[in-house]
Parts: sequence; C-alpha cells; structure tokens
Amino acid sequence: MFTGIVRGRGLIVAADPQDTGTRFRIRFPDDLLGGLETGASVAVDGVCLTVVRIAGNEIDFDAVAGTLALTNLGDRRGGDEVNLEHSARLGDEVGGHHVSGHVSTTGVLTSIELEGPGCHHIEFQVDPEWSRYIFLRGFLAVDGASLTVAEANAERGRFRINLIPETLRNTCFRRYRAGDRVNIEVEHQTQVLVDVVTRTIEAALAGREIVRPRNESP
Repeated sequence: MFTGIVRGRGLIVAADPQDTGTRFRIRFPDDLLGGLETGASVAVDGVCLTVVRIAGNEIDFDAVAGTLALTNLGDRRGGDEVNLEHSARLGDEVGGHHVSGHVSTTGVLTSIELEGPGCHHIEFQVDPEWSRYIFLRGFLAVDGASLTVAEANAERGRFRINLIPETLRNTCFRRYRAGDRVNIEVEHQTQVLVDVVTRTIEAALAGREIVRPRNESP
C-alpha cells in the first residue's frame, strides 16, 4: 500500500529483457535508500514492484510481461526518470489517498502546460470503460502521484489535473509531452461503489422487464 505522495525521482540506468519480462536497474537518490531491503515494495511510476537486488544506490526490479503490457513501463528505456515511493508503514500519514500500486489502465496525454505564471496542468484521455470511475474533485493516481481531478468530460473520456510547484519539483511531470502514456489507478472505493450501483440498477431494470402484468404486451 502507498500514499500517492511521490518522494523523489529515480533514473533508469538499464532496462534488460529477460525470459519473463524486463529487469530494470534504477539509480535512487541518497535520501530514498534508507530502510530499503531486498523484498521491499516500491511504487515505480505507480507500479508496485519488488526489490530483487541492491548495489549501492542502484536497485533492481523485475517487471513481468503482463505488467509491461498493462502499464507504461513497457515504454521505459535507459535514461528515463521515474517517480518513486516506498511502501507505507503502519502509522504513516496519508497525505494523498490509499494507492495499491495496481494500475487500472493507461491514459494518453492530450495536452500539457507547465510553463508560465498561470496554472500548470496536464490533460489526458482514457478508454470509455474507465471514464465512469473518474469524477470532478475525485482522487486519481497518475504515475503514482495522488492528484485531484480539476475538470472532467466523461463522455469524451478527457480529464484535466492541475499541478502545484511542489508536485512538479518531486515528480517527473516536467519531462512529459503530448502523446506520452501515463499509468492511471482509479480510487478503489470509488470503483467498488460505481460497480455496485451499476449492477443494482441493471438488476432492477432486468427484473422490471421480466415481471410484467399479464395484459401487458412484451
């Protein structure tokens, strides 16, 4: 479990193909090495990965083929930066929202504005099947960062998120360009609530269609 508060940026120094996927070697900043050990969970661009090797400040992670297909890690190469967060410990402050590290889908950046004195923001689009879980002022994890939806057009599957300077300082958002893919994890409780309400309404409508008065034509 994670809090969605990105603690720093790591540099991919190697992305080596393996029989089952890719092994990533990521150079960690010194202040994120404390407490790190083999077997620990780390959110890498919002994807929960397990530490398999530690060599100084270079940490190895394995991403299987399924993970590469469902996330943007399949796009990552040596020289790319990634957002990093250690797994949360009991009693840690949840500054963002509970994030599992299990990516729901990927979105495509349609526009990005990070310069100038105005509002910094990114806009992205997701497949319609995931739009129903994204609401105005709702929580969303984008590449592991807990953010709030500022504008939502669910019908078109397009959403906007504003970014404060502190978020830009700690994350990799400054390197993003239109057309890039980002990992999206919808808030779990929202997804459960939407699914339950949807199934309840569908069941009610199905029952209404089946049970008709005898004198009513089908």
